[in-house]
Amino acid sequence: MTLTNTSHRPWPVPQQPWIMAMEWHDLLFMHWPVAPAQLRAFVPPHLTLETWAGAAWLGVVPFRMAGVRPRWLPAVPWFSAFPELNLRTYVVADGKPGVWFFSLDAGNPVAVELARLAFHLPYFAARMTAARGSAIGYTSRRTHHHAPPAAFQARYAPTGPVAYAAAGTLDHWLTERYCLYAADQRGHVWRGDIHHAPWPLQPARAATDLNTLAVPFGIALTGPPLLHFARRLDVVAWLPERLR
Repeated sequence: MTLTNTSHRPWPVPQQPWIMAMEWHDLLFMHWPVAPAQLRAFVPPHLTLETWAGAAWLGVVPFRMAGVRPRWLPAVPWFSAFPELNLRTYVVADGKPGVWFFSLDAGNPVAVELARLAFHLPYFAARMTAARGSAIGYTSRRTHHHAPPAAFQARYAPTGPVAYAAAGTLDHWLTERYCLYAADQRGHVWRGDIHHAPWPLQPARAATDLNTLAVPFGIALTGPPLLHFARRLDVVAWLPERLR
């Protein structure tokens, strides 16, 4: 990916070269407003939990990874494509709003171990499928040793044309984020920059048969979620840097 289109970013891309490229396909954002007190205990005190209209937001995001590769190396079929599913909320540090992940499930155990090591993220191995038809049929069941059980099953599809969220809207606030935050086993907090074009969002429908991702945290997701779909987004990532 070339980094010529960066005017939409809230801060410049890092000066160092990016180290990982990937594609995100058939992605669904499912978002619920929750009381900030339900999430605060799971977010390091170094990070400020962000809210919109007084509510924190919890997102469940299923999608397919493809083209995953280190810089200067080609994608490898078995390693480079697999389903991924994450549970996330939104935080800020040093004026840089980003994503905090409660969990990330992935259908490739090698990628799970590498991501846990390099990015300090709570990745878990899972048995997953993402079947593409008139709708995306998505299933995930966590299989990671000694990890809390979690499962997800849904069908989803876009229902309208692509639109780009306007700055200052909830849609933009939930999706246009250009870094992630993570904590290592010692409690040190890290920030990893990412870059991509603005999200090509579409309205969506979803029928969820099973969703227990938030259960290990004692969080109940009630009511219909806010839904957005994106067919594809190309992304590059930098190695995380420890916050001082």
